[in-house]
Amino acid sequence: MTVDPERRGVPLSGVDAASPPCVLLLHGPNLNLLGTREPEIYGTATLGDHVARTEQAAAEFGLTIEAIQSNHEGELVDAIHDARGRCAAIIINPGAFTHYAWSLHDALAAFEGPIVEVHLSNPNAREPWRHTSVVAPVASGSIVGFGGLGYELALRAVAARLAERA
Repeated sequence: MTVDPERRGVPLSGVDAASPPCVLLLHGPNLNLLGTREPEIYGTATLGDHVARTEQAAAEFGLTIEAIQSNHEGELVDAIHDARGRCAAIIINPGAFTHYAWSLHDALAAFEGPIVEVHLSNPNAREPWRHTSVVAPVASGSIVGFGGLGYELALRAVAARLAERA
């Protein structure tokens, strides 16, 4: 199944309609350390490995990935703002920002396309302070606890949502 950029239902003003739809893939703080930081929780795959896996899944649906990682909340907010009217969907692993970054919540709330929150581990099975997500209320859905497979599942969910809008 591919997504026709002309019919996906998400405005992309200023973008060539012949270009494949873009999915913004955002990663929050410390995710640049994946592969070496707490591998017993987050696995040994690097951020680059997760991005490549997502790009491979995106290609199956005629989508492209724009990947950004930042340890700075404002940079992620700026990326979300920049995606409005340009990207068809957002997949976000907000890392620790999950639990308190209301500016991400508000920026995502202003985005018109599907949003999928991804976590490699299951925050609900960890410390109680990790059980709250300020992203979940504005996300189309959340995929947690499946390791790197979560990115592929998120991409498939995005593709399905975009196809529904077509």
